[in-house]
Amino acid sequence: MPKRHAVVAGAGIGGLTAGIALHRRGWRVTVCERAAEPPATGAGIGLAPNALRALDAIGVDAARAAGSAVPTTMGVRRSGGQWLTRTGTADMAARYGMPPIAVPRTALTAALAAALPPEALRYGTAVTAVDDTGGGPVVRTEAGADLPADLVVAADGIHSPLRQACFPTHPGLHYLGEIAWRAIVDAPDLLVPAMSETWGRGERFGVTPLSDGRYYLYATALVPAGTRSADPRAELRRRFGSWHDPIPALLDRIERLDRADILQNDLYDLAAPLPSLHHGRIAWLGDAAHAMAPNLGQGGCQAIEDAVVLAHLLPVGDVGAGGGSGGGGDTGGSGPGADPIPDALAAYTAARRDRTDMVRVRARRVGRLGALRNPLAAAARDLAVRATPARLALRGMDDLFNGFRLPG
Repeated sequence: MPKRHAVVAGAGIGGLTAGIALHRRGWRVTVCERAAEPPATGAGIGLAPNALRALDAIGVDAARAAGSAVPTTMGVRRSGGQWLTRTGTADMAARYGMPPIAVPRTALTAALAAALPPEALRYGTAVTAVDDTGGGPVVRTEAGADLPADLVVAADGIHSPLRQACFPTHPGLHYLGEIAWRAIVDAPDLLVPAMSETWGRGERFGVTPLSDGRYYLYATALVPAGTRSADPRAELRRRFGSWHDPIPALLDRIERLDRADILQNDLYDLAAPLPSLHHGRIAWLGDAAHAMAPNLGQGGCQAIEDAVVLAHLLPVGDVGAGGGSGGGGDTGGSGPGADPIPDALAAYTAARRDRTDMVRVRARRVGRLGALRNPLAAAARDLAVRATPARLALRGMDDLFNGFRLPG
């Protein structure tokens, strides 16, 4: 029986999840990735309950596949060490049915890649353009091979060339005013049980326990776009070396890393929502669709939600099986034999655009709060956060952690 073919541009977390979800819907999938091979280094990623539910919907157990760590508590601290807010993960598990977990990003992408047929992944194959003017999209690649498809999933990242080509009047990216440093260090002797983010004045430092005694560390500072330190290890020591324990000890471990193992990136989000998350037979997801600040830990989580909802709404891959959507009916709405894909993509935009833009806007606001530089404003912020009862702070996450739904 012939199968519908989806080409996915990008083998990040969103693209790989889309590939798995479509493969398990019976589609033939080709995932094209610009990089010559899977990444050997990288940062960590937190998977909140909404992302874990989405992965579970396509049969992926992230904790079993990629390893995980569950911190005892999560919260925000001041640079002197005082907790502004703190929540036990047991309380989160009781409220949301499961706790958030933290995994190395490379381990997660490797586990997702392993869930695809080997022939589905094409590294060293950059998608350069999509010709969607004929009966179906044709994907152009840097290698020169054209890939006819029934659907193109644009998971090509924050600078998405496909987004720029199809939405040329969109304002594009917005610089958030901060640089981020990220690294993973080995420190099994430190035994830090809490996932925390510490707020200073215009600077932040995050600590996330991973499996096997490792820690994902990140830091941010308000600087002009393009600012880079010649030695990020020394820069981090200069900025954060006097902050509370265990930050100085973790900085000692950072100094043992090669400079290349410390990622430095300007932080951007999308300046405005896209008018639509699809165009013709191209669907955008993840950073390509709604790049957001990392402040809520939802960038990867929303990409996973996108991928699972998209596959759910599309028809099954076996062409002879009919035009039914994931919701159990013909999404074409034009009678027997109608092409169901266009209406499925319209339903995807309707299901995802408002939710992802809400998260994008909220993440930007939280970032502005955490990056306050004025001492009076920062003191007022800290007082307000400390005065908020933990149960109310946790309730404020309901729309994020309980917000994943498969359209019926």
